[in-house]
Amino acid sequence: MTKKDKSNAKKKKAAKIKNLDIDLATLSAPSSEEMLSDLFGDIEEKTPLKEAQDLIYDAWEVDDSKRRVALARKALEISPDCADAYVLLAEETASSLTDALNLYRQGVEAGERALGKDAFEEDVGYFWGLLETRPYMRARAGLAECLWASGKHDEAIEHYKEMLRLNPNDNQGIRDLLMPRLIEMERDEEAEALFNEYLDDGMASRIYSRALLDFRKMGDSEISRKSLAAAVKKNKHIPAYLLGRKKMPRSLPEYYSPGAETEAVFYTKENLEAWKITPGALDWLIRQTK
Repeated sequence: MTKKDKSNAKKKKAAKIKNLDIDLATLSAPSSEEMLSDLFGDIEEKTPLKEAQDLIYDAWEVDDSKRRVALARKALEISPDCADAYVLLAEETASSLTDALNLYRQGVEAGERALGKDAFEEDVGYFWGLLETRPYMRARAGLAECLWASGKHDEAIEHYKEMLRLNPNDNQGIRDLLMPRLIEMERDEEAEALFNEYLDDGMASRIYSRALLDFRKMGDSEISRKSLAAAVKKNKHIPAYLLGRKKMPRSLPEYYSPGAETEAVFYTKENLEAWKITPGALDWLIRQTK
């Protein structure tokens, strides 16, 4: 089989997975990936990397943290190219932001080795649809978040943008992280371009971002008020959290439902600062949501 034939075969597999995955594609649930791996024959050849990845699947099913960590370290003994092992260690063992950043960076490097250079040319647009790319994408998402938290904002944004280039379907919800960060850095033109790339996205986070961008551009105008009204209609709970009328929970819920308070909590966590740095935005929100 030629390199071109292999690439086409992987793309067909990615398309099948995309059609089957539905909600599972947005989750890192090991049972989902194990099921799809078995279904499409990804485990025909038992390599050290696949053996290590199986240990990570097992680790994700274990409740005991020490056991999960032990399995991750064993996975790395079997294959140092197991990106998900670094992701798990970052989540379970990092005692500082620097520790987490270093582990995620090692995960990204491991993922790059595992995938090989050709994947970053031939499989662009199909990342995440191809199961073998998911550990790399998880590691890179963690790295970007740590970079942002450590103040390396430009570097974080470049990672987010590159992830969307590799996976424009955006199963990980990267655009919901990138949008408020672009606004915080007053890169409104890039935020507008991002908005226009996902015009079919009807989630509340997108519609509230539309309202905020309109206010930043036009102030209290008919257009911005119309955008905000549409956003409130989509999720009426978000203004109360943005304005501090309702307190944020100590920990985030595991999942959220569209239109529910859980969605408002997730939105506020990622977007509050973008509203705060926009002069007059929160006062405008108060007036419009009395």
